[in-house]
Amino acid sequence: MADFKQDAKELLRLVGGDENINAVTHCATRLRFALADNNKANVEAIEALPSVKGTFTQAGQFQVIIGNEVSKFYEEFAKFSNVTTTSTKEDVKAAAEVNQAWWQRIMTFLAEVFAPIIPAIIVGGLILGFRNILEGVEFSRLGNQTIVAVSPFWNGVNHFLWLPGEAIFHFLPVGITWSVTRKLGTTQILGIVLGITLVSPQLLNAYGAAGALASGEVPQWNFGSFSIDMIGYQAQVLPAMFAGVALSYLERFWRKVVPEYLSMILVPFLSLLPAVILAHTILGPIGWWLGDLISKVVLAGLSGPLSWLFGAIFGGFYSPLVITGLHHMTNAIDSQLIADTGTTGLWPMIALSNIAQGSAVLAVWWMTRHDAEENQITLPSAISAYLGVTEPAMFGVTLKYVYPFVAAMIGSATAGLISTTFNIQSNSIGVGGLPGFLVIHIDSMGMFFVAMAVAIVVPFVLTLTFKRINFLTDKGIDLNIPFFNK
Repeated sequence: MADFKQDAKELLRLVGGDENINAVTHCATRLRFALADNNKANVEAIEALPSVKGTFTQAGQFQVIIGNEVSKFYEEFAKFSNVTTTSTKEDVKAAAEVNQAWWQRIMTFLAEVFAPIIPAIIVGGLILGFRNILEGVEFSRLGNQTIVAVSPFWNGVNHFLWLPGEAIFHFLPVGITWSVTRKLGTTQILGIVLGITLVSPQLLNAYGAAGALASGEVPQWNFGSFSIDMIGYQAQVLPAMFAGVALSYLERFWRKVVPEYLSMILVPFLSLLPAVILAHTILGPIGWWLGDLISKVVLAGLSGPLSWLFGAIFGGFYSPLVITGLHHMTNAIDSQLIADTGTTGLWPMIALSNIAQGSAVLAVWWMTRHDAEENQITLPSAISAYLGVTEPAMFGVTLKYVYPFVAAMIGSATAGLISTTFNIQSNSIGVGGLPGFLVIHIDSMGMFFVAMAVAIVVPFVLTLTFKRINFLTDKGIDLNIPFFNK
């Protein structure tokens, strides 16, 4: 058994002593400190300790990676410290909030809503990435046909995999509304029901809504003097988030004013029904309005005289669009561009953004490769991003640490600038990520490979550099993922 006595004693001194520790606990592999002043921790000396495999600051917490024997190290540390070591992760988290800015607290809320959903998103990302290859990649050996076009077996596999894929992504609003109620401590089954009302088969599927709105063929609830569009919100984030918060605050309000003996009957009814009405009359349409506004801006940017600048802006901010779910509106723009010109200049930038997120995650994996818990998230997330699905990468890794997300945005912006400057075009909407080159127009292939190289190298190098110079390394978000933070 390892002897941690000397290292534990030295760590106490290097973090600034008892007077600099507000709270301390540990998870499966790391010590978690809420320090009064993170700058007093001698990071270089701490990482030089034989027992320490690395450090990082996240959500105001200074975390020291020890490994699987962290509990034994923790026991030794307790012998030398006067600070209570009976703190829980929530205690440390609360103590560390003083080191967080207001925007970090908002991001923490968003992250804690998405954290319980991440395992499903990772599975869905891998499934969609695999399906992208099966149905989106044309192979010369197969006569320039896709795998599903020539193989009945893989065609069946592709159709079967859409069952869990659809459940995860099309019905994502159900998970979001459930998670919001879980986070805010309200009734979770009401959140689930609310989410189902956003994706009900009775409604027009969100993926067909843009065309139906343009043609005026949207089904409606007719109330005589007024009507409401029957539009679903499949895969939409903002409408579900807004609706879930509205439901939770309605429930909190009614629990305060409704007598306890009537609470079981009235509170659910008075909370759920208004939330459903708000979701389909105000909150959902706001999401669509934002999406439509973005669509118009994108079209103007691609066709305007400053398209080179637009490429940098769109490349840099496409990932934040994915967070909101508004990125789905770009499919309509791609389709319109292809119909008008035969190609689209938007899709190449989307594929490059996928690659940039994957490279930032790969850099995080490289820095934390000795942390078995971290590997559960980083490796699958990187693979998923490189195959064109970035939600696992962002919600599981880059947003969690913030600085890799910024590095990915910069890399994607640079690649986007190259894409629009050299007018890189795609023949169709196809596979994102690394396989994206397969749908690029032959005349654009050379420069697309250059842009791909930029999207691979720049985020990777910047993530390592930001960590080395401690740029934004203390701005992370504390994700509470059950199989990750034990």
